Amino acid sequence: MLQGNFFTILTTQQDDASSRVVIKLDAAHVIFTGHFPGQPVVPGACLLQMVKEIMQNITGNELQLIKANQLKFISLIDPSQKDMLEMELTHKLSENGEWLVSATVAEDTTSFFKFNGSFKVNQ
Repeated sequence: MLQGNFFTILTTQQDDASSRVVIKLDAAHVIFTGHFPGQPVVPGACLLQMVKEIMQNITGNELQLIKANQLKFISLIDPSQKDMLEMELTHKLSENGEWLVSATVAEDTTSFFKFNGSFKVNQ
C-alpha cells in the first residue's frame, strides 16, 4: 500500500460517476533513491497502484486490476519539482460487476499519466 507513505490524499471531491483527488507525493520516499539516484522519477507502476488504491477508497472494496485498455505515461514526474498532483477519475460499475475506470494525473496544464481499464472486487 502506497497511500499514507508514498502519497497522501489532501482532498477528494466525488459524485456518483467521477472523483477529483489532490495528492501530495513524499519526495523523500526511499523509492526515489533507486528510481533514479540524483534524478527522482515517479515509477509508472506506482501511478497505476495509486489509481487502484484511490478506487478502493471510492468503492470501499479491495480491487484487482482486470484489464488496462490504455496506459500512457506522457511526462515524467520529478517529486522534488512537482509533489502536488491532481487525479481525475470517472468510474462506473458495469452489469457484470467490474469497475470501468478512466483516470488522468496532471498538474495545472501538464498531463503526466492516463489510464483506461477495469477492476473487479476481490472476493
